[in-house]
Parts: sequence; C-alpha cells; structure tokens
Amino acid sequence: MIMPHFKTKLFALAVPFALITGVVLQAQTALKVGERFPELGKFKFEGNLPAAMKGKIVLVDFWASWCGPCAESFPAMEALQLKYKDHLVILAVSVDTKPSALEKFLKKHPVSFAIVRDAEHKLVEAVGAEAMPTSFLLDGEGVVQFTHSGFNGEKTKKQYIEEIESLLKSKP
Repeated sequence: MIMPHFKTKLFALAVPFALITGVVLQAQTALKVGERFPELGKFKFEGNLPAAMKGKIVLVDFWASWCGPCAESFPAMEALQLKYKDHLVILAVSVDTKPSALEKFLKKHPVSFAIVRDAEHKLVEAVGAEAMPTSFLLDGEGVVQFTHSGFNGEKTKKQYIEEIESLLKSKP
C-alpha cells in the first residue's frame, strides 16, 4: 500500500513533469480513431480557418505557448506542410488564454500553416485533448485516422510521415 503522503508527493512531481514534457501517462483523447472530427465552422476561433480543407488530409494540432514539446513540434509540422503541401492542411489550435502569449511564441517559431486560438476552449473540450500537444490526423472525409498525445521528436515526425503516406495511398 502506498502511503497517502507519498501519493501526494508523487502527484506533485508528476504534474510539473507532464506540463514540461507534454507526456501524460495513460492520457487518452475522448475522440477516437474512426470517429468524425467536429465541424470546425461551429466553433468560435480567433484567426482564420484554412479555406481548402475538403478532400485533403488534415492535421489538427492542439498546442500552447508554454509547452516545450509544442515548440519542438512546430519545425516538424512546417517540414510536413512543405513536403505535402498539395495534399495536407495543418491547423494548429492554440489553447493559450492570452493572445500576447501566442503572438510571442509565433515570433520565435514562424510557420506557414494556419494558426487559430480556441480562446473559450470549446473545441479542445469537444475532442477531449488532455495533453499538449495533442494531434489528430484526419482523412479527406474528416474522420480521425490517427491520434498523437505529446511529441517525441524524430520518432513522432517519422510516424506522421508514415501515416500521411498511408492515407495518400488509400485515397481514390
């Protein structure tokens, strides 16, 4: 049996670790593979949604300016956007509460893909993203095909490439 005070200390250590690394043990998203992603037009965002998403593979990434792994993921996603520009749309959804935090982050990490801010956290709640970053890779019909919780550098980038390639092969 774990002593109650030990559990408290363990939890106190686990929370900062999860926030700093983006790793949440046993974190699961409420939205599952095979389910349709919520209609983005029904949510209120700061920023513009990409115009041409229909029929394309879409990577929806939830991130925050304070998240170290999120900062690491931006160059990888930018490389994916450039490599698959005719077939892939990336939408990065910030959960920052202050627009200034998002703007400061983007000055350090400029990208060409779309960025919106879910100021009211309605979309992040709808999909059940509990860790930052959390991403959903959707097929051309808007159905979740792959999910990622956290970002593990080249390993995650390689997974994205394999998943995008498999979706491209299965396109009619």
